[in-house]
Amino acid sequence: MSNLANQLVIAEREEVARAIRLLLATPLIGAGATPEAFDLVRRRREPVGKWFDYYCGWSLVVEPRLGYARLAKVRVATDPTRPARRHRTGRAPFDRRRYTLLCVVAAELLGVPVTTVGLLADRVVRASAADPVLPPFDTSSRAERMAFVDALRLLESLGAVDVVDGATESFVDSTDAKVLYRVDATLLMRLLAAPVGASQVAVTPGRSHTDEVPLRFTELLTRLSRERRYGDADEPVSEVQRNLWLRHSVFRKLVDDPVVHRDDLTPAERAYLESPTGGQLLRRAADQAGLLVEERAEGVMLIDPDGVATDSRFPDDSGNAKVAALLLLDVITSAPGPVAVEQLRAEADALLGRFPKWAKGYRGEDGARRLVVDALDVLRAFGLVRLDSGVVRARPAAARYAVTRTSADDVEDES
Repeated sequence: MSNLANQLVIAEREEVARAIRLLLATPLIGAGATPEAFDLVRRRREPVGKWFDYYCGWSLVVEPRLGYARLAKVRVATDPTRPARRHRTGRAPFDRRRYTLLCVVAAELLGVPVTTVGLLADRVVRASAADPVLPPFDTSSRAERMAFVDALRLLESLGAVDVVDGATESFVDSTDAKVLYRVDATLLMRLLAAPVGASQVAVTPGRSHTDEVPLRFTELLTRLSRERRYGDADEPVSEVQRNLWLRHSVFRKLVDDPVVHRDDLTPAERAYLESPTGGQLLRRAADQAGLLVEERAEGVMLIDPDGVATDSRFPDDSGNAKVAALLLLDVITSAPGPVAVEQLRAEADALLGRFPKWAKGYRGEDGARRLVVDALDVLRAFGLVRLDSGVVRARPAAARYAVTRTSADDVEDES
């Protein structure tokens, strides 16, 4: 093989690896927001799609004319550490009301290629009034209008709604705001990654959805996420289907979670990962994606040396919660046993008193409590601690991030 041919092969492998990591960080890539990333995925969509299908069982859809690439990540487990977030200062997570409005707004947008914010709000009002399960949508309430705007702005960020004229935020101040939208119905439908539509998961006739769904949530989530390739729940599963499910379930966790502790895996998943076949596939998948494997007795971690595949970093001084998380993690890992949340609040209160110019958003009577809540959310999201009944326990991966108390001096200059 000539030197030029070798260079072309190497370049293609690097591009495929980068495209895989880009999609892991951002499963929906649009040509408008990130043209270079979209062009890379578009050009290498065939090998990239095969990689995701083989190792994870996830489908990749690339629409060159419509300008987006969508990786449909399917996971059965709930993950409270990755909520939808408001496009505002603080990036607060969506609450129940915003999720409800997001679903209603998306449903109403499917029937209108072009609309205005006022017309859309009217449609949401009527749809909410027609469904006895939904609370009414009151446009006279500023809080309701803000929740409605947060849902719309999330759809804007995903490319499903394009603002032709005006600014969505103006609707918070006045229902007379003039904002014109163009709707991408095809992309809107692609946002749902569940293999089974919610309308196909029936609840008991005659019973209130609000009463039944919370009681059957785990069951309903499993039914929404059921994939026929692994067999039907009512029929015996073949050995081929079982091995396919084990491969996909293990690799979905490896590529989507910051760390996979062995005690988080089922006995069958652990056996697969520790088998010669599992180990060989793990190293091959990591090599093809440009990732490094860190394997220890307690668990496995896939590391991106370039940071392309991650949507969040730790340690990171970009926010007060992450700085506090690192400092409190040192308290947790240095303790001889589990640490009470109240003890962490005392530590946070001491930090706030020691550094009066730091974490100004957490000042006040409730500041230490909020700082601990946000810091623990960070640590749980990265798989570093486990919180149970007011007690915090360090996970094995936490040891790699522990710092000494003297490093707390570095936070004094943080705003």
